[in-house]
Amino acid sequence: MRKQIAAANWKMNLTMEQGEKLMDEIIAGDIALKEHQLAVFAVPFPYLINVKNKTDNVNNFYTAAQNCASEKAGAFTGEVSVEMIKSIGINYVVIGHSERREYYNETNELLAKKVNLALDANVQPIFCCGEPLQIREANTQNAHIEKQLEESLYHLSAEAMNGFVIAYEPIWAIGTGLTASSAQAQEMHAHIRTVLANKYGEDVANSISILYGGSVKAANSAEIFSQQDVDGGLVGGASLVAAEFINIIKSLS
Repeated sequence: MRKQIAAANWKMNLTMEQGEKLMDEIIAGDIALKEHQLAVFAVPFPYLINVKNKTDNVNNFYTAAQNCASEKAGAFTGEVSVEMIKSIGINYVVIGHSERREYYNETNELLAKKVNLALDANVQPIFCCGEPLQIREANTQNAHIEKQLEESLYHLSAEAMNGFVIAYEPIWAIGTGLTASSAQAQEMHAHIRTVLANKYGEDVANSISILYGGSVKAANSAEIFSQQDVDGGLVGGASLVAAEFINIIKSLS
């Protein structure tokens, strides 16, 4: 059975004190995860060790970095390498988030380098893909997503892709007032899984967790997560509110 994941992305929010309070409230939320269910907290670099110390004490809770450098080591002031992340016991890293692509011009080719470094260090990428509004309006979203997957992931072996984690972000439905329906989420997730099956075979495609990253909230998480090819969510703003994220985690079916 493939993993179901509720992943929090704090982005550039919260002080250390606020983050610790949030984690304590979530941990106190009486969450009982099944063996195949995970809660993952992608937090700012300065908080990784503190949050990891908290998640280590909770069954199936994990900590993730929000990004990593595209080089292994060297004279890259201000960057954080995958090996640094791994050395403090972090097992997940978000790669290719829409904000990294849009604001920092991260290309598919650059993200392929990050994916390689993560896998080499035995850190699981949470690889993000998704289309902006103009692509959705032109009805070319399928080709857009396929190109992102092809240029960043298709060099990987079937073994490397087995149990991989992908997050689909409909960028046009994040903070815009527009909403993607659960049916639209399922449609794209099914397309992604079909594309991966064509490349790697159905067994590998069916082992890959595909998370939905389009303004998931407690009010819509159960419906979204109930879709056949939706394996959880990558949650932004709602993950900063303990009661919201507790209910989202509990929405994993």
